[in-house]
Order: sequence, then structure tokens, then C-alpha cells
Amino acid sequence: MMQIFRMLQRGIRDAFKSVVRNFSLSIASIVCVSITLFIVSVAIILSANVNNFSTNIKKDVTIIAFLEKKSDKNAIQKELNELKNISKVEFVSKVDAKKELSDSSSQFKEWLKDWSDDDLPLKDSFKIKVSDLKQINDTVSKIEVIKGISSVNYGKTTIEKMLTTFEVVNKLMYTTVIILIVVTIFLIINTIKLTIYSRKREIEIMRVVGASNFAIKFPFVVEGMVLGFIGSVIPILLTIYLYTYLYNRFQGNIYSNIIKLMSPSSLVYTVSLILVIIGVIVGMLGSSGAVRKYLKL
Repeated sequence: MMQIFRMLQRGIRDAFKSVVRNFSLSIASIVCVSITLFIVSVAIILSANVNNFSTNIKKDVTIIAFLEKKSDKNAIQKELNELKNISKVEFVSKVDAKKELSDSSSQFKEWLKDWSDDDLPLKDSFKIKVSDLKQINDTVSKIEVIKGISSVNYGKTTIEKMLTTFEVVNKLMYTTVIILIVVTIFLIINTIKLTIYSRKREIEIMRVVGASNFAIKFPFVVEGMVLGFIGSVIPILLTIYLYTYLYNRFQGNIYSNIIKLMSPSSLVYTVSLILVIIGVIVGMLGSSGAVRKYLKL
């Protein structure tokens, strides 16, 4: 047991020494890892924000159910709450609707100011949120047949286009991230393989003096992990700094309050962990594969 521990300790020590001793090759590997992982980082952040944006838009979709005059709002609200796909029901009186319209536009305010509450050309209504936007058409059909509801408005054409667009964008972003990760893995593995292969003579000497396969491979595997880890640190720092700067610069929104960026605290650290895992694992696999394949251990 102690012998294995000493072997591990020596292997880790030799790996760090090798990184310093072969500085130019190490730098080449680190730069390759950093560039490719930064691209992956950007793709993941874009994908996460697009997905977050589409989720927020879906949450904001509201069905407006207008009531007939002298309808029983309590009975209607009870029926609405019993429908399966409905998550929230809020009653809006015509007086409240007047206030909302007046606050939203000076033109509406000017138009409505001379109308008394009793004579308002508006209707009482319910604002309705659904749990699953994909089932909204079926839910609207059930709302329309409730007694006391005169009409329902929810922007059918716009929502259908929006759902289709979001599904396409999300699939495209996920595919892009996966492709970039695969390309990154390929580039990192081959760069580290070149680094190991350039030291073929060093490993041949180790074999001549009787070193075991494990004793030869282990320092190189650790070296690959170290290179992968160091290479992930640079894109992590860039990701944290640039995304935090972007978030603060636009105060969490792009163009309007509709397009909200994800909070840095909920995103950059998750991305950082992903980059470290990719860097370390790929570095380990690249070194192990190079020693086994090119040197035929």
C-alpha cells in the first residue's frame, strides 16, 4: 500500500516537473485547450440564455377571457380553476382595465378620462395563465364554452409561430453546443497526443531501465489532466469577467425588459464547472491514448 502511495506521489511530482520542463509544448497544449473551451463556453451561455428567454416568454403568455354583462364571476372563476392546464386565474374589473390602459398609453388615458366607471366601453375579464403552452388551444376551447364568457383572446397565430421558432432555435443551439464539445475534445486530445509523442525517446529510456507500464503512463496522464485544468482556467476567468460585465452593462436586459439575461451567479459557475470537467477528462484521455497508441505500451 505504501509503495503504491509513493508511486502515485512520485508520478504527480514528475507530472508537474514535466509541465515546467517542456514549457513550450505545455504552452501550446494550454493555448489550444483555452481557445476551444472558450468557444464552448460562449456556445453554452448563448444556449442557456436563449432557453431562458423562451421560457420567460412562455410564462408571460396570458389568455384574456371577457365576461358578459351581469355574469356570475365567482361561478366562472370556480370553473376556470377546475380546468387541468390552468395555473393562475386573476379577475380584472373594467375599472382596473381602465387604469391599466391609462397607465400604458397617454392616448388611452386621454380617450378614457371622460368616461365614468359605470359607462366604460370595457368589459370585466379574467387573466389566465396556463401550465403547458402546447395545450393552450385545447384549454381555450374549454374556456370558450363556459357560460358567462363572451369571447377569448390569446393571440393564437403569434403563439403558434413563437412556439415553432423557439423549438427550432433550442434544437439548433443544443446541436451547436454538442458539435463544439465534440470538436473541442478532438482538438484537445490530438494536441496533447502531439505533446506526448514528441517525447517518445524519453519514454523509451524509461522502458529500457525497466519501468512498468503504469509507472510510465501515470505521470503523463496526470500531466494531461494538469494541462487540461490550466487550459480551462483562462476561459473560466474570461467567461466570468465578460459575462458579468455584459450583464451589468445592460442591467440584465437586452433592448427591453422582455429579453432578460440569466444572472451571472446562476450561470457562470455552472459553465466553469463544465469547462473544468471537460478540460481535465479530455486531458487525461488524450495523454493516456497517446502513450498507449503511439508508443504501443
